[in-house]
Amino acid sequence: MSQSVQRPSLLRRVKHVLFGTPIHSSQAHHERLGIATGLPVFASDALSSSAYATEAILGVLILGAASMTGLQLWIALGISLLIAIVAWSYWQTIHAYPSGGGSYIVASDNLGPRAGMFAGAALLIDYILTVSVSVAAGVAALISAFPALHAYLVPLGIAFTTLIAIMNLRGVRESGALFSLPTYGFLVSIFVMMGFALFKFLTTPQAEQTIVGEPGAIGSEAHLPFLFLLTRAFAAGCTALTGIEAVSDGAPAFRKPEAQNASRTLLIMAVLLTTLVLGIGFFSLHIPRLELFAAKNPEYSTVLSQIAAWAFGGTKTIGFYIVQFATAAILILAANTAFADFPRLTSFLARDGYLPRYLARQGDRLVFQNGIILLAVAASILIWIYHGELDLLLPLYAVGVFSAFTLSQSGMVVHWRKDKTAKHTLSLSINFIGAVLTGVVAVVLLVTKFSEGAWLILVLCSILYYVFAAIKKRYESITRQLTANLKPARALPATSVLVLVPRIHAGVIQAVSYAQTLSANSRGLHVTLNPAGIESLKNEWASLVDGVPLIILDSPYRSLLDPVLEYVDAMLEENPDQVLNVVIPEAVPTKWLHRLLQENLAFQLKYALGTRKNVVVTNVRYFLD
Repeated sequence: MSQSVQRPSLLRRVKHVLFGTPIHSSQAHHERLGIATGLPVFASDALSSSAYATEAILGVLILGAASMTGLQLWIALGISLLIAIVAWSYWQTIHAYPSGGGSYIVASDNLGPRAGMFAGAALLIDYILTVSVSVAAGVAALISAFPALHAYLVPLGIAFTTLIAIMNLRGVRESGALFSLPTYGFLVSIFVMMGFALFKFLTTPQAEQTIVGEPGAIGSEAHLPFLFLLTRAFAAGCTALTGIEAVSDGAPAFRKPEAQNASRTLLIMAVLLTTLVLGIGFFSLHIPRLELFAAKNPEYSTVLSQIAAWAFGGTKTIGFYIVQFATAAILILAANTAFADFPRLTSFLARDGYLPRYLARQGDRLVFQNGIILLAVAASILIWIYHGELDLLLPLYAVGVFSAFTLSQSGMVVHWRKDKTAKHTLSLSINFIGAVLTGVVAVVLLVTKFSEGAWLILVLCSILYYVFAAIKKRYESITRQLTANLKPARALPATSVLVLVPRIHAGVIQAVSYAQTLSANSRGLHVTLNPAGIESLKNEWASLVDGVPLIILDSPYRSLLDPVLEYVDAMLEENPDQVLNVVIPEAVPTKWLHRLLQENLAFQLKYALGTRKNVVVTNVRYFLD
């Protein structure tokens, strides 16, 4: 038997390969982001949503009539105006709350903890949906280029989610560097595509557009009021705004001056997003043939891929494939925005006692790794439940985020009203307009998407709200119990020590030696399953141990645990004030496979004794070569 052991380092080496080596706290400032890397990290979700926002609008308008698709550009203009107002509002939030936290912090600080809890719940759900929808949209873009992949929607979605989680576990700065190429690659490819499309539009005679949809889909809801279809289409296109709050939430991740760098990133994102929404919306109305199919249809081809095919001259061109791969990459990696903000939000909630405290702890790569893992698991479950289908996930999207938008902007209105040090008329007006508009959109989204699944968001928000309240109540109860009747430290009552003796060997003798240093009232405890060996055991004990009696317990039902528990309970009943220390010798093998050869009674005893007051369980480990 060896006194020490070198723990196997294979697991640690694998961890360092996958996630990188630990980063010292003193190097935290080197992990901050500049504008160039902050844009891919925090704006990829918003920018990528332009790839499917136009399609979402057209998918609703076609249900009224084929001719209604011409209204898409006007809706895109309305959404662009909303982008400008919301971005301007969050610019105000960044400068008012440079420490980050976004909707949750603003609502909690100005509207009270209940509003903050609801905003936090809505954002958590939206971030999970962001990952699911982004990955599903990215896989849909791949399927547009390779239809044979349709059968692998769920495995591909879960695999990409896991990959992004691993990349984020490597750290903020490293993930930002990794995501820069796909983000900027997408922007360059889309602007080049729009350049080709504009040239073709200006130089080629335009014929009347042919619109093709699912059998029976065109005009299937023509009986519904025109205004209802219009507002429903507008609500569908508002998915373009998801992720726009991310920069505000993650402002502390930027280099100093944080507020200035974060606000500049937000404005750049808003300009790029508006250009993409309007550009893609414009060209979708001028391609000769527009096909609108559900994502689960084998003939499915995204609107963006149809524009690319028209602009570059077919689906076999290099330009078409570049756009498809760039779109798939940014749609999948757009989930990174949620991975950057979800763990940060859970850390704020955990810090305030609404979530388990381990979510507030940074890992060795200076990221909130527990939040990243939680998000990856939740999003993967959602992808599995909805079979990775984009059209099934989209109705759930954006309801929560616009509710959070409304609470955040309303909170900022209260913030400016409370600030008596200066006049904030313009700032208050901007946030007031933002609160009204986002509130209206939230109601429209809820009403128009209620039957499609938006009701589920309300249910989940309510459940999360009460979960937050229950966790907060429990933490407050723990604090009260630990601080009530707090008195100066005093000596504990007499301590009795029991050493479990399965058989006599060097590890047990080491445990007995330790027990004798704790108390003079020590005794060994052996449960016998074989009475024939008792005399031999007693003789060996007497020859090796001096001054510690050995208690033999019978076990007529052949249990090794029950006699020990009964003996402990009897001692406690005899003297309830004593502290009973149960010493358990435990072997530590050098190889994990060797654990299969050991009967893990130590763990079972620790679990059983852990519920008894005045009982201390001590493990004395001995190491095996």
